[in-house]
Amino acid sequence: MADRAQLVLVHEPEAACRKRLLAGGIGARQALEISSYLAQSTDLAPEFGAIADACAARGVGFLPVELDDAPALLPSLHGAEAVVWTLTDGIAYFRGSAAPALARLTDLAVFGSDDSLFGLCQDKFRSGAVCRALGLPIPEAGLARDGAWIVTPPPSPTGWFVKPNRLGAKVGIWPDSRVSDEFAVLELSRRIFENYRDDAIVQPYVAGRNVRASFLAVTPDAGASDIGVAFVDAGGDFQTMADSMALYGDTGAAARGDGSYREPVLVPVADSQPAADKAIREILARMMQGLGLRDVFSADFRVEANDIVHLIEFEVCPGLPCFDFRAYCAARWTLGLPEAMAAAAAARLRP
Repeated sequence: MADRAQLVLVHEPEAACRKRLLAGGIGARQALEISSYLAQSTDLAPEFGAIADACAARGVGFLPVELDDAPALLPSLHGAEAVVWTLTDGIAYFRGSAAPALARLTDLAVFGSDDSLFGLCQDKFRSGAVCRALGLPIPEAGLARDGAWIVTPPPSPTGWFVKPNRLGAKVGIWPDSRVSDEFAVLELSRRIFENYRDDAIVQPYVAGRNVRASFLAVTPDAGASDIGVAFVDAGGDFQTMADSMALYGDTGAAARGDGSYREPVLVPVADSQPAADKAIREILARMMQGLGLRDVFSADFRVEANDIVHLIEFEVCPGLPCFDFRAYCAARWTLGLPEAMAAAAAARLRP
């Protein structure tokens, strides 16, 4: 048992995930793409020392734990003053969503959202249905599997956007993921199934600019007013798998090394569309109340020029080392990422 309060950071490494995917028969290229979702484990590891120092300055210990070690380690902390922070989630290709359940099984406090959301947010079709039931402006969706409809999508004069249902980090999003006819939709669902063994969620295409909303409860009373809401301008209508891999993990590090790394531009939504900013905060406040979002999360939106807002998806394990979350910590809390994480953990342990 620890002799002082501890932040226990559970994470699934890219290499461990990739090894498991390859053993399960996933192709090498696809395994690399899928495991890139876990790049924040790779990107954050060099900062573990800085996080430990920032925690120590606040009287908190820091214990990073690889997911495969968590089932044996977490029970040993039973009764300790500790909070378990799950860095990487997943229910299908990734397994991090087991960490909050393991923490609850051993009576440890959890930093993050209600643990049921760790599974829900990884299934875009089901999470969208729940969000619509709450009256949130998320596009209606269809679901296709290997060229056959499970649920047909609504008609859409603007075409549809097609992506894997249970994969994140732009995995399975290609330059032709926006399509205008049903034949192309089903062909994309076949490609998704062939590559990733996943269903395809099919949503009406919505115009507008991409927005990322980020939240970290650095103080115990943090709420919707502390959410960062920014346009993410990457030079295109939407980000693809290739765009994502150029930013994070080993490929992102290589891009930094050869000088090809280019971050999207972040612009506060409130600067040009304050009504949209207000609407997004109201949506997220509703999600905090109705879904159980708390502590740390992100959400993606599309915002039209007339301030119409579309919720696309939400994430309970946002990419903490990513450029957008670091920018949020600096802008809202005037803290670097290690200090922000330490302050949030300390606030949860010693409110």
